[in-house]
Amino acid sequence: MNMGNRLEHTVKVLADDIGPRSWQQQDRLERTAEFIAGEFRLAGYGPADQKFLFRANPYRNVIAELPGTDPSAETLVIGAHYDSVETTPGADDNASGVACLIELARFCAGSRLRGGVRFVAFALEEPPAYRTEGMGSYHYAESLKRAGAPIAGMICLEMLGYFVDSPGSQSYPLPFFRLKYPSVGNYISFVGNVKSRAFTQRMAGAFQQGTDLPVVTLNAPAVVFGIDLSDHWSFNKFGYNALMVTDTAFYRNPHYHAPSDRPETLDYVRMAKVVEGLSAAVRVWGRPANDGQ
Repeated sequence: MNMGNRLEHTVKVLADDIGPRSWQQQDRLERTAEFIAGEFRLAGYGPADQKFLFRANPYRNVIAELPGTDPSAETLVIGAHYDSVETTPGADDNASGVACLIELARFCAGSRLRGGVRFVAFALEEPPAYRTEGMGSYHYAESLKRAGAPIAGMICLEMLGYFVDSPGSQSYPLPFFRLKYPSVGNYISFVGNVKSRAFTQRMAGAFQQGTDLPVVTLNAPAVVFGIDLSDHWSFNKFGYNALMVTDTAFYRNPHYHAPSDRPETLDYVRMAKVVEGLSAAVRVWGRPANDGQ
């Protein structure tokens, strides 16, 4: 099975076999967490859980860690949320992000990088936890800050599978963005706040070393709608550099939060290119200091 087939399989398990995964559907969230943990194990990791409560109900983040060769080096966090809103099977939002997270972890397994990498599947990104201390990513970022963990930054994988090649298929939060950015929704975007500009540019540049998929970057204040609308928001709250890798969600995908957000709407060939680019970014970031390449 090639990478595209594996990505499609994961999306179908989450969106078709399990279905909507809202905060109230705890049995489905638990099935999803178990599936992700199982995939991490198959990739050679020993996954761990971070358990937390939201409105008195238990949830968990699932974590796979690739240790670095230098214990003093910073760690890179890569995460994706596995819940959805109750109105959708959530193929793009966010089974696509989870599928790419799993494939990236598989691709990186056994790599010798100076810094460690943590692959984290977060529970509860969607409302009513959204942009509150109830988010799974908030709990995780808070635990890192409390432990004083040296974190290089966080990469949020949020909606990575919807691509369109027709003119006018891409929209933006402000009209003047059209003067600078493409009108065709056939690229992947790296988005972050102003503080994370250098981190975003570094990761986007490294990403382009591994794929021919077009990349667009945007760093702007949070007043630009869409800049911080996912799990990277939690890491920004604790002062970490963070960015979101995305197909731009509702600025491109008409199936956002709808029953029609189904596996057959996604492009698994280009999703595989996203993983290839991300793996290049991880390798470049974690390259040993004495590697002259």
